[in-house]
Amino acid sequence: MPQMAPMMWLNLMFMFLVAFLLFFISNYYLSSPEKMEKEKMLIKSEEKSWKW
Repeated sequence: MPQMAPMMWLNLMFMFLVAFLLFFISNYYLSSPEKMEKEKMLIKSEEKSWKW
């Protein structure tokens, strides 16, 4: 059984690395963020009267 040349392993590693990076970069840009509801956008501030 013939062995692979070292340069062939290096090319194979770079090919998988590029495919791995393209996969994650495309997933990052293709995922659409969920829209926030109007109710969550409003910040409710309650005034508290402190009794010392």
